[in-house]
Amino acid sequence: MNGSGRVPRVLLLVGLCVVMFVAGGAVAWALVTLLRPAVSPVDTAAYTYATVTRGQIESTVRLDTTTRWTTKGVGVNRSAGVVTGVSDALGQGDANQGDVLYSVDLRPVVVAQGDVPAFRSITVGESGEDVAQLQGMLTALGYYGKAITGKVDAATQQAIRLWQGGLGVERTGVVQAGDVIFVPHLPANLVLNTSLIVRGATLMGGENVVSQLPTAPSFSILASGTQAAMVQSGYRVEITAPDGDLWQATTADQVVDSDTGFVNINLAGSGDTPICGSACGSIPVVGQTVLASTIVTMEPVSGLLVPSASLLTQAGGQLIVITESGERVPVDIVASSKGMSIVTGVTEGLKVRIPAS
Repeated sequence: MNGSGRVPRVLLLVGLCVVMFVAGGAVAWALVTLLRPAVSPVDTAAYTYATVTRGQIESTVRLDTTTRWTTKGVGVNRSAGVVTGVSDALGQGDANQGDVLYSVDLRPVVVAQGDVPAFRSITVGESGEDVAQLQGMLTALGYYGKAITGKVDAATQQAIRLWQGGLGVERTGVVQAGDVIFVPHLPANLVLNTSLIVRGATLMGGENVVSQLPTAPSFSILASGTQAAMVQSGYRVEITAPDGDLWQATTADQVVDSDTGFVNINLAGSGDTPICGSACGSIPVVGQTVLASTIVTMEPVSGLLVPSASLLTQAGGQLIVITESGERVPVDIVASSKGMSIVTGVTEGLKVRIPAS
């Protein structure tokens, strides 16, 4: 056989050796890979580290609170003429027996307690519940010291004259129907219908002019369904008052608006104390007032803080953190909020792993 025939055979042998070497290497790699112990992803992932610190967490929702006064009509004007004066004290505290509400043609119109509205002139010989109510007012003012009989006798007429003298009007001894507006309860926080009772306005008689305010305005928060779902009854609410002070309230019942789907979260004060305390007068009587507020959905909790992302769950359900050295430390969660958790089982200053995102 000549030399040219040997070359192909040599090349063939070299190629076979190469193929066998490569194949053998592949088999060896496969065997090594199959036989190598599995590596936990926890051990191979990239990490950052956080230091356990002592701190505080809480959970809050910031929403606006709306406050408004609800009024109830309690008094009707019976005077005809021009309004010549209006009390500046109404709506700022309790009105009492004999307080002047406004004046018509320079004649004062006062308030008195009684369920029967004024409907006639009261003079000598008249009797009835309206007369008894008038005697009650004259007694409260110190003009009448006899028994309340419900009948105008000489003593009652004299008391009427004394009262009229105190008001600066003619002492006729006759109370006109428009001189007094009877309301069910006094003292009471009363307000006038300022669209009707204004200086220079003309009254014809029969106008609903006096309303009674409750002891405090109502407070509520308008929320979406998602926001309302985060709020349970009894959560604490901090409301920023008009003067910058903080008013404390708690969440009460929720009322869903069937048309809009929004939820009114009603607020309550502590016991019999109004949310606005002694500063309810700072809330305007007309319209509604919007105040910034914060609902505390989780009260502040103090302890050792770790990022919530550092918490891992083992097969048995036990939570752990992994330290910088790889030690697995069992922990229990006390509270969590906004990506941080307060836990027990760790020490302050310990560094824990956080899987890199």
